[in-house]
Amino acid sequence: MVIFSLIINVFKDMQQNSPHSLERFAAKNLLGNIQEFEFVFMLHLMFKMLLLTNELNKALQKKDQDIVNAMSLLELAKARSQTMRESELESLINEVYSFCGKHDIMIPKMDEDYSRSKHKKSDVSYAHHFSVKIFYAVIDLQLHELNSRFDVVTSDLLLGMACLNPVESFANFDKDRIIKLAEYYPSEFDDNKLRDLNFQLDSFIVYARMCDSKFVKLERN
Repeated sequence: MVIFSLIINVFKDMQQNSPHSLERFAAKNLLGNIQEFEFVFMLHLMFKMLLLTNELNKALQKKDQDIVNAMSLLELAKARSQTMRESELESLINEVYSFCGKHDIMIPKMDEDYSRSKHKKSDVSYAHHFSVKIFYAVIDLQLHELNSRFDVVTSDLLLGMACLNPVESFANFDKDRIIKLAEYYPSEFDDNKLRDLNFQLDSFIVYARMCDSKFVKLERN
């Protein structure tokens, strides 16, 4: 968005000065598209959506993935997405209005019919189109993707395994999460074995942190 004016100038120059008719035609079409209110609205919306998941994406791409931190960032991304859905539509529209004003882009009247056809009304207003068809739809899609890719079982499994990471003397150790992980394997852990595991984990973490020196100086790469 910072270089929007520069992009406009580049397309204008191509439209006027390119020696090739196809390039001039393409530049004209692109120039018309990016100077539409709908394009600007989607540009601002997608920018915000990418910011919401930026830290999560970086955490998941690291070679030394900190699963506990990544799961916290996942919950943060979902919470921020939900907050944005519930209370940030108006502020987004105001930002788009301001941007359009600076760049001489026509702002439609939100209570008017959205239909692209001059001969057929759609009974859908601009306000409904931008709020329901775009804003809510995009955020709902992101929430669905975050929830489906990291459902409760997947999150429990990842967090359970992360609790067994020996780095920094098992800094992420959480007995309850490990037991919850074991509960997903009832054929291997019946009630008696789960009770035994509870006691064994208490003994294990004391031994690992106090008695086994090889874990004390084990650090993250």
